[in-house]
Amino acid sequence: MAQAIGETIFDILYLGFSLIAGLTMLTKGKSPLVKKTGLMAALLGAGDSFHLVPRSYALWTLGLEANAAALGIGKFITSITMTVFYVILYYVWREYFQIKGQKGLTQAMWILAALRIGFCLLPQNQWLSYRQPLLFGILRNIPFAAIGIIIIVIFAEQVRKTNDRIFRFMPLAVALSFGFYLPVVLFSGTFPIVGALMIPKTMAYVWIVLMGWKLYKKEALR
Repeated sequence: MAQAIGETIFDILYLGFSLIAGLTMLTKGKSPLVKKTGLMAALLGAGDSFHLVPRSYALWTLGLEANAAALGIGKFITSITMTVFYVILYYVWREYFQIKGQKGLTQAMWILAALRIGFCLLPQNQWLSYRQPLLFGILRNIPFAAIGIIIIVIFAEQVRKTNDRIFRFMPLAVALSFGFYLPVVLFSGTFPIVGALMIPKTMAYVWIVLMGWKLYKKEALR
């Protein structure tokens, strides 16, 4: 019961913040850049709700295993939306730092995103099962991790060059999100306690959204 209460409160706060902040930036933002950031945040909240809402329901009812199909579908949807989240973040980077060219980098991002989504669509993932194959958990996260590495590197490079204040911690936030997430992929099936790392992973995403909110507030002051 304590887990159900704690997770439900945390999820409501997280999803509410992401959706409200995202929709506010999306509807009230003046520039395409802020609107992109809002879309990114709103997609984060909407996508994660497909996994977190069924999870809360499961904790309050018959348990996670009894609701495996709903949880698996939610996990599948979240896997897709998180991929799109990072593609949008890539375009936020391009627009914010006024990056021109880099055709090869853009192609790499789209190829990795397509590979990630392609792996997610394979039936071998067994999304409706309670215990899903570790092999495909690893395979679908290889291109996802590569996307994360690219985002970390390109933001770090531009922050160093420009001494930017708004996105100066973006590389750290993205690194933390992946650092907390990957052990869950690898070890949560054997050691369920590792799943608790999803909480600090989620807080890293909140940090990313807060950076976007700073961009919105800066624009509103002009």
